Amino acid sequence: MMNNCSGDTPVVLLVEDELLVRMAAADDLHDAGFHVLEAANADVALAVLETCSNDVQVLFTDIDMPGSMNGLDLAESVQQRWPHISLLISSAYHKPHPGQMPDEGRFVSKPYSSEDVVQHIRELVTNH
Repeated sequence: MMNNCSGDTPVVLLVEDELLVRMAAADDLHDAGFHVLEAANADVALAVLETCSNDVQVLFTDIDMPGSMNGLDLAESVQQRWPHISLLISSAYHKPHPGQMPDEGRFVSKPYSSEDVVQHIRELVTNH
């Protein structure tokens, strides 16, 4: 039995430690028709995934966060445990080289436009 965190809407788990950035991104994604689950860091994100991993289709994470792991570590961990979840990674400070990015993960640099993010996530949901 699937526990349902969403209904039929594509679910995005948004991981961002800066509250205002997270709120703005969540609003943009809601407006674009996604169901958004929010987490302030990787530890919270993993706790959310323990419950809702079946429903989450895209992990959208910042790289630079406090806590036990950064966004790249989180993406790596999610890819290993829940390979069906697509990855979109962002940062204002780092541009990961291809070897640092999980397979088929995408990168968007900050500050990003909501159109870019929505486009990436739509493509990830469609192609998966």
